[in-house]
Amino acid sequence: MTNILYLIAVILVICWAIGYFAYSAGGIIHVLLVIAIIALILGVIRRA
Repeated sequence: MTNILYLIAVILVICWAIGYFAYSAGGIIHVLLVIAIIALILGVIRRA
């Protein structure tokens, strides 16, 4: 399960980076980043 969370987090960070540098999508890009960070934090908490 944690591998899936990390995969989702990496995909969302990549989408955020592409959107941030290529497009001006506004708040949606930052929502993707927040979701990725939450997924990483959940992975760390569940591992401990």
